[in-house]
Amino acid sequence: MTDAIFALSSGKGKAGVAVVRVSGSGLLDMFCEITNRYRFGVGYPSGVTARHAYLTDLIDSDGGVIDRAIAVYFQAPNSFTGEEVIEFHVHGSQAVIAKLFDVLKSKGARLAEPGEFARRAFDNGKMDLTEIDGLAALLESRTDAQRRSALRSAAGADSAVYMRWRAEMIDIAAFSAAMLDYPADELPANIGETLMARTRLLHDEISGALGRAGKARAVRSGFNIVIVGPVNAGKSSLFNRLVEESRAIVSDIPGTTRDVVSAEIDMDGYLVRLSDTAGLRDTDDTIEKIGIERANAEIENADLVLRVLSDECQTSGDTQSDNEIPVFNKCDLSKGRPSALCISALTGKGIPELLARIKQEVHNRLDGAESEIVVNERAKNLLGDAACELKAAMTNPAPEIFAEYIRAAADAVGKVLGIIGANEVMDSVFGQLCLGK
Repeated sequence: MTDAIFALSSGKGKAGVAVVRVSGSGLLDMFCEITNRYRFGVGYPSGVTARHAYLTDLIDSDGGVIDRAIAVYFQAPNSFTGEEVIEFHVHGSQAVIAKLFDVLKSKGARLAEPGEFARRAFDNGKMDLTEIDGLAALLESRTDAQRRSALRSAAGADSAVYMRWRAEMIDIAAFSAAMLDYPADELPANIGETLMARTRLLHDEISGALGRAGKARAVRSGFNIVIVGPVNAGKSSLFNRLVEESRAIVSDIPGTTRDVVSAEIDMDGYLVRLSDTAGLRDTDDTIEKIGIERANAEIENADLVLRVLSDECQTSGDTQSDNEIPVFNKCDLSKGRPSALCISALTGKGIPELLARIKQEVHNRLDGAESEIVVNERAKNLLGDAACELKAAMTNPAPEIFAEYIRAAADAVGKVLGIIGANEVMDSVFGQLCLGK
């Protein structure tokens, strides 16, 4: 028997429709009372059809009408949480919602804590932790690529891969243990070599997923592009031009930008986070030094770097790496450099070509990444543990030791799913969600 919880599952603020969700045990009587089902001579509980939308007046304890609304009753376990659930689709008025909340409280329900609906869904086996992570990402998604990636995780695609890996590990461990209890002629031929080959394949799959984790992370969290270069190269002007608004301060005074200025844009369905940084140079200015340190930190975490140069620049900052696009600014004042894209942030010359190049880089690196397993920081650490345990198993072929390493790897993957895990890990996952989830 669980207590009844409720929350506003739709967005806050004035709206045409607001959805209030209730979950718990013994909710059918509450549903009949609030929807006034007894008024029509309907017997309890046969008069309510689960998953049927009733257009009805919602009634308070004194018989007054709260609102004309749609009400739906979900019978356990066929609901989001696996418990009995009621959904009220009322008009999105703060007064209506507040009155309905008062009535629910008077009937013994309480306001849900953040993520508590999803927590109950997890406890009742309706979702695992990777699906919860996907649901949280889906609620936060702002671009089409983010939506596709999050929906895939929320629908269980990542879970299916993890469960396959874990089942394979459990199977390998079982066969390895059997090698201690059964004579060789009662086991499959070449069982040791087969188990080792299966372990090696699992290790390669998990290592591959970890190696591609950055791509899926960039889709889910944003592709980081950092504009860097010496002072007076026109970095802030280029930043403003790319985000199509005046966000960074532009002046002729060297070292104007002291901090990182960022903006997010939707680029062909991908979330791109563009950052303008302090000019790179030697300086004795304490504040400017801090800005340069932050610029270097942004470069370290960048998926793509736009290194801006001009004839007015000092030579510092000309270093190039594989993830950089050299950009020569102020080409309206000089001929530029053959190795760099020639643009003018002031006039807009060359900006379409630069945008095309940036989009090409984004697509080259991210296309198809939404179909990859999304490995967040929690899963990354656990999968790293699993890969280490598998590697250790491959170097220790003695059946009893081999089996222990494989079981430890299976436990690590189980923690990703929440099949095995500490409460503090789950608290962190559910804390991502809003009240109505």
